[in-house]
Amino acid sequence: MTRVLVLNGPNLGRLGVREPEVYGSATLADLTAAAAGWSAELGLEVEVRQTDDEAELVGWLHEAVDTRSHVVLNPAAFTHYSYALRDAAAQVTEGGLVLVEVHLSNPLAREAFRHVSVIGPVATGTVAGFGFQSYELALRAVAARS
Repeated sequence: MTRVLVLNGPNLGRLGVREPEVYGSATLADLTAAAAGWSAELGLEVEVRQTDDEAELVGWLHEAVDTRSHVVLNPAAFTHYSYALRDAAAQVTEGGLVLVEVHLSNPLAREAFRHVSVIGPVATGTVAGFGFQSYELALRAVAARS
């Protein structure tokens, strides 16, 4: 079975509480449950994780390379400036694995500082602006490519 790590960066553990007008009222637990349903439908083995720690997120990307796991990554604020995360993400795609960058909101429709992604150029693709459906679309892309 194809393994996929669904990795979430800083503040995504606050889903449902933080800026619900931007991110919605569903929680990380709701996302985990939804991902379980989508993965069953798509024949994927999915594990959802969240951290506010950049180093831990980098380590998880290294783990993905080492275990040959595809990645759905919501880098959150790290999207815009974390070159360490960018370099770790590049190792995933350079290793022939799929890495889909995901965002709940559309960064290009928000503040100017959110318009630049250092992850996008090394990702297989990006899905943004569809709330939790962004994750579903990303998992569908992984299933289609694996």
